[in-house]
Amino acid sequence: MSKADRGLTADDFGPEPFVVNLACAAAQNPFFRRTLWTGCHLQLTLMSIPPCGEIGLEVHPDDDQFLWLAEGQGIVKMGPCRDTLTFCRQAGSGDAVFIPAGSWHNVRNTGKCPLKLFSIYAPPHHPHGTLHRTKAEADAEGN
Repeated sequence: MSKADRGLTADDFGPEPFVVNLACAAAQNPFFRRTLWTGCHLQLTLMSIPPCGEIGLEVHPDDDQFLWLAEGQGIVKMGPCRDTLTFCRQAGSGDAVFIPAGSWHNVRNTGKCPLKLFSIYAPPHHPHGTLHRTKAEADAEGN
């Protein structure tokens, strides 16, 4: 599917200079994951997690990650291995989550509305222009 078919909402504006209101962009994003800006050393993705949904347990061995929750609430779990998620915190609108490289982590939506957030990876984690409409679509691509 071409960018023209997906419309402006599917564009990745990196690595060009770019200014955006992230709170508005996150709130308006209907997709599970889409890259908004991908540079050489940093990437910003927008995410929308449906009620009772989750990002899914994952680890990024070489990427630090920053999450900022724009709307909704959830539970954040992290730990040194898949079966040892010793860090567990509630998080909601306006909260920031810092995920060190190599930490297993998951975020689950515990609210009744979609959990809207943005994620910054350093270095980039997803290919430029990534668009996953649903978690199933992301899982099918191995993301």
